[in-house]
Amino acid sequence: MSFDSPFIKEQSDKGKAILEGAFQVFLGQGYAAASMDRIAAAAGVSKSTLYSNFQDKQGLFLALMRAVTSANRQVVFELLSKSDLEDQPDVVLRRLANMMLDSFYENQRLLSLIRLIIGESERFPEVAKTFILEIQQPMIEQLSLYLSSQTQLRLSDPKVAARVFAGAMVHYLLVQRVLQGDVVTPFDRDRMIDGLVDIFTSQVRSGDEPAAESV
Repeated sequence: MSFDSPFIKEQSDKGKAILEGAFQVFLGQGYAAASMDRIAAAAGVSKSTLYSNFQDKQGLFLALMRAVTSANRQVVFELLSKSDLEDQPDVVLRRLANMMLDSFYENQRLLSLIRLIIGESERFPEVAKTFILEIQQPMIEQLSLYLSSQTQLRLSDPKVAARVFAGAMVHYLLVQRVLQGDVVTPFDRDRMIDGLVDIFTSQVRSGDEPAAESV
């Protein structure tokens, strides 16, 4: 299974081979045991070629994270920057939630990588920190900018709201897909999305309601 993302398409053939090899080694042996020697062997390149393309193991892991998440991040950024933002917030947020779940559900590499990052976060906190700073935070900031522009939502803190929205999606994915919640405690996806969007747009609806007549 090959990578399919704008980031990986920009890589040379050797760069692609290295990322493929690195993915297999990181997943099979964990971050600690994944040596540059083993990755070079898995990729079928020399160690010098490996270092000329990627400075060190941490840099290689960052490149791998970018490759695996590139398509997902592009989906979010494109949706939140297109002209269809003229649509009502409930339409945009529902579309965003569906696109996030669709893209993550189909990205088995990303789910596997998240498992690895969680498992290695205590021994190698820099790996988790890099994922947050390079991958998660830009998406939160983009969503925060969108929510800030939608004044009709009457959000007191759009940054907090962005974290709540994204956090709900991540929690659903982790519980249902990573932790086998689909088998143990099934929860309808549409119900999850509808309920989340309803929470975010409740102020819009209440603001449209006529004020009660005084007696």
